[in-house]
Amino acid sequence: MKEKIAILGAGSWGTALAIVLANKGHSVNLWARNKEHIENLKCNRENAKYLPDARLPHNIIMHTDIYDCIKECSVIVLAVSSQGIRETLVRIKGNVTKDQIFVNVSKGIENDRLLRISEIVNEYYPDSKYVALSGPSHAEEVCKGIPTTIVSASKSKYAAEFIQDVFITPTLRVYTNPDIVGVELGGALKNVIALGAGISDGLGYGDNAKAALMTRGIREIARLGEAMGANIGTFAGLTGIGDLIVTCTSMHSRNRRCGIKLGEGMSLEDAISSIGMVVEGVYTTKAAYDLSKKFDVEMPITNEIYNILYNNSSAKEAVSNLMLRSKTHEIEEAMEDFANEW
Repeated sequence: MKEKIAILGAGSWGTALAIVLANKGHSVNLWARNKEHIENLKCNRENAKYLPDARLPHNIIMHTDIYDCIKECSVIVLAVSSQGIRETLVRIKGNVTKDQIFVNVSKGIENDRLLRISEIVNEYYPDSKYVALSGPSHAEEVCKGIPTTIVSASKSKYAAEFIQDVFITPTLRVYTNPDIVGVELGGALKNVIALGAGISDGLGYGDNAKAALMTRGIREIARLGEAMGANIGTFAGLTGIGDLIVTCTSMHSRNRRCGIKLGEGMSLEDAISSIGMVVEGVYTTKAAYDLSKKFDVEMPITNEIYNILYNNSSAKEAVSNLMLRSKTHEIEEAMEDFANEW
């Protein structure tokens, strides 16, 4: 099965997926807003800025015209930042057919309206099929053929399985999942906890602190997800705990690296600048904080990271606040059923 695929966004992840799909034999169109960036890709067949040392196969065609890029493609991959999704959809409005499948690979929540990416796409293309492709997958490893597993999530079983077939390779295993809400939230919210993991590292704390942060972090992600209609089991899978592990522990993670800088005392502006790429967790922290208030869900880790980023709280003070919170059971919801007997 060979398809014609458009990838909108030529950052590290968009480029890595273009390489994977082209190596599988698909015809790949790659577009970026920055024309100079696209011209460099054409000339050098390498994304030196975002994914150095990864060669671009001959069947990846570079485009500066977004309409030419998506024309006659069966799949449109959205690989721009989450805050740039709406602008990209507006650019192509009127040039998408109902047979083209949207595949989103960015991980975030729109700040102003607190919408997941599927909800934004549905505003413009309510009749189109949509798939979220997510999971523990650093571009730096995927483009080298290092074994990776991801999830194809959609309300449409046909679309989820079609994209599973399009993307699966001997080194990229793709599972399917109907829980679009859980998959999108897991992919977005883990970036908040990864910032916290980096802050912990920057403060010089050890494995014990990070293990606690990750474990309690997935609990509050799941609490918000359940309140928003997700299947709580999704957060125990690849797009929940799996993505959380890789993002909190790897130096490939720009969210963790940004957190390290913050823990070491660098300002937020300077920390983001030093990364040189979009740090999704910074935006998602604000969205997650606002969603926790909207759905009345307790998210203490998110709350403290929000205060560090937006209220100039000290990282050490945030840790103290978390450690000295009121005493409680480990699994509060489950313990409610046993409280009277224990």
